[in-house]
Amino acid sequence: MTLDQLAEKTGSSKSYIWELENKPVVRPSAEKITRIAEVFGVTVEFLLDDGKQDFAESDADQVFFRRISQLDATKRAQLEKFLKAIDDDE
Repeated sequence: MTLDQLAEKTGSSKSYIWELENKPVVRPSAEKITRIAEVFGVTVEFLLDDGKQDFAESDADQVFFRRISQLDATKRAQLEKFLKAIDDDE
């Protein structure tokens, strides 16, 4: 996802999103954090995690399945073909 896309989906400016990503100290509002979490399909807690907790497999699965559910029909069909090809190789 590009900065432009995230900015649009969260109602923020591209420069604001850039600052969140690149500045060493940022203080986004709870509303902005919630919007960003919703866009990425993760919890606010996940975004605020300082890296001390492991990324749980179930969390990774949830993110993966949310991303799949957001694909258009054509891309989803392509992904299904790809997964079938991988399964056929085993």
